[in-house]
Amino acid sequence: MAVDSITSRLNFKPGFHRESTRYAEEGSWYDGNRVRFREGKPENMRGYAQRVTTAFDGTARDLITWADNDTKRHIMFGTEKKLYSYDGDNNIDITPLVSSVALTSAFATTDGSTRIYVSAAAHNLSQGDFITFTSSKNTIGGTVDLTNQVCSVSIININSFAIQVSTAADATETSVGTADMGYLIPTGNTNAIQGLGYGAAIYQATISTTGYRAWNEPASASGITFGITQWSLDTWGEDVLMNRKGGKIYYYDTDVSTAPTRGTVVTASPTVTDSILVSPNDRHVIAFGSTEFGTGTYNPLLVRWSDQEDYNNWTPAVSTTSGETILTDGSRIVAGVRSKNIIGVFTDNALYGMQFVGPPFIFNFRQLGTACGLVSQHGAVDIDGRLVWMGDNNFFLFDGQVRNLPCTVRRYIYDSFNTSQKDKVYAGINSEFKEVIWLYPSASSDECDSYVIWNYANNTWVYGTILYTTFQDRTVYDNTIATSNTSYLYNNEPEDVYSGDGDSLTAYVESADFDIDDGHKMMFIDKIIPDFTINDGNITMSIKTKQYPTGPLTEKGPFNITAETQRINMRARGRQARVRVSSYTNNTYWRYGAVRLDLKPDGQA
Repeated sequence: MAVDSITSRLNFKPGFHRESTRYAEEGSWYDGNRVRFREGKPENMRGYAQRVTTAFDGTARDLITWADNDTKRHIMFGTEKKLYSYDGDNNIDITPLVSSVALTSAFATTDGSTRIYVSAAAHNLSQGDFITFTSSKNTIGGTVDLTNQVCSVSIININSFAIQVSTAADATETSVGTADMGYLIPTGNTNAIQGLGYGAAIYQATISTTGYRAWNEPASASGITFGITQWSLDTWGEDVLMNRKGGKIYYYDTDVSTAPTRGTVVTASPTVTDSILVSPNDRHVIAFGSTEFGTGTYNPLLVRWSDQEDYNNWTPAVSTTSGETILTDGSRIVAGVRSKNIIGVFTDNALYGMQFVGPPFIFNFRQLGTACGLVSQHGAVDIDGRLVWMGDNNFFLFDGQVRNLPCTVRRYIYDSFNTSQKDKVYAGINSEFKEVIWLYPSASSDECDSYVIWNYANNTWVYGTILYTTFQDRTVYDNTIATSNTSYLYNNEPEDVYSGDGDSLTAYVESADFDIDDGHKMMFIDKIIPDFTINDGNITMSIKTKQYPTGPLTEKGPFNITAETQRINMRARGRQARVRVSSYTNNTYWRYGAVRLDLKPDGQA
């Protein structure tokens, strides 16, 4: 006897669920890219557009936005090569100088060439470092004026190097020109690098295996890692304090009438600091992983702070509130994050709470959790008084106590994570959609190319691919701000933009497998009844069937769907099935509603 089709609604649990197999996750959405869930339904994310069409040097590792006392909005970000401030139109190089020198009769040019040779005794530069000329008293090579030019150096020897300029010389000259030259902070590391060679790993003359080396044999593996170049940036009123990991603290005055064009060193700051934070209300500058007062010895577990309201006084005394303390759980401090009534101080193994209590102790420290270390310097954020962070193998939440944050895609994320570049993980907030986003490098990439998002309002998780390395909430600008792994500053998700720099973006969501009667009977599907909100263009929908979980897939579709599509007649048969919704057209917004299928049992196989 023939069995009539029944119309069934395709309702799946919101968020991606892939802690188990696709069949075991029946009733859920399983996979996707560039989608989020609102009110339990998936929709495609908005797009992005370059804010500045000129690329900057390097890859950004920290980014802040703020407004000054005149309500002018600012952006600052730091790369392994330079430090930049966005002035409303362009990215301005504000990289601090570490020293300067006056050069006389130090230049050589060749007629028709843009390459200039510079003589500077014991310059101590490395390939790819940058120098700038703060003044040049005369042109060289007939036409070249070096004033305010910033150049990357090509090393010739310890006393000379070459630079490229935009204007070709029209004369061949040697030993000419007078200029004041400044050395910018040396170029740092783009990627984490394992330390190898003769001084690494364990020496054991009778053994030559992984981790060991014989006499006169370089190590092929070691526990030594040279980390990436990180920045920590924080506002001091309308101005900014900056620290490049492992260096001193710098200050930038945003008042254009008095500000220097570059950041300037805070002379009394510790000689080595790994990251900084300005404490709220009491206004101390806090250095995490720094040099101890008196001895000058670097201690990666040291928390040191300046005098109140004085970022240039770091001397503990009866007349100051400067001080320091050493934490004990972990091997290094990874970062500090402001939260409600406390500052969360993360080591690579623990979380401490740092709280201002006033004289004589100034700050009180208490351990809040252990075995909950932070994965990277920028891997944690605060959400309304709750600390949220990514660890080496789990996500965590502190809301009065440290707890694992349940994640429905945890295995997938950590299995696809390039842990050798974990310092690049960057956490951001998208308050418009109540989301925390972590940018991370996938297993096949050395640079951030993927994201995982936790929606803290509806407790859902999604993931996908992305081109960002930093991310800042829309607290100052009208949209979130980000920097890309291609070295551009971006407006992320501007209103009504569903393209990427004018090009179409692919978004999709795909379900786990579903069946009838636990797969006891085959399933026959002959109609799709769409229910989507679509603003423009079209989306596609596919039905994929198979007989067994590890068997081959048969795809029917993709079928085009517009806002006017009433039904799709089709034929598909299988023991289990999945659905996929995709969009490829430019500036198309879509949202899933209550899609239905006409299906019926169709015998046994």
